[in-house]
Amino acid sequence: MNHHSSQGSCLCGAVQFTAQLPSKWVAHCHCTRCQRAHGAPFVTWAGFTESAVAVQDAQSALRWFVAKEGGSRGFCGVCGSPMFFKAERWAGELHIARALFLDALDREPQAHVYFDTHVPWVDLGDALPRKASES
Repeated sequence: MNHHSSQGSCLCGAVQFTAQLPSKWVAHCHCTRCQRAHGAPFVTWAGFTESAVAVQDAQSALRWFVAKEGGSRGFCGVCGSPMFFKAERWAGELHIARALFLDALDREPQAHVYFDTHVPWVDLGDALPRKASES
C-alpha cells in the first residue's frame, strides 16, 4: 500500500492535522472516560505513531487536559471539539477521533474495547470482537 495521508480538523477548523498512513489500528472505545469526555456512548479512535501526525494550529487553539489517573486529551480551545488522546500505556502513539477525518482511512474499525462499560441504550449491529478493559 502506498503511504499517503489523511487530513482532518476540529469543528471550527482552528486545529487541523495531517496523518501519514498507514494507521496502526482503528477501534471503538467504550470506557467511561471517553464517554464523558466526548458526551457520547463510545468514541471511535484511529491510532497513529505520534511522529506520523502533523498538527496545524495557527491560533494556538489546541489545549490538553491531563487526567490525574493518566492520559492526556487534546481539544480545540475555540470550538471545544475533543480531538486527541495519548497515554504512557501507548507511548509514542497519538489517537485521533475517527469522525474528525475528512478523508478515507486505510482500515475500518477492528474491535470494540473496554466493552465491559458499554452503555445499555445503544444496540450495536456489527460482529466485531468485544473486548473487556484488561484485554
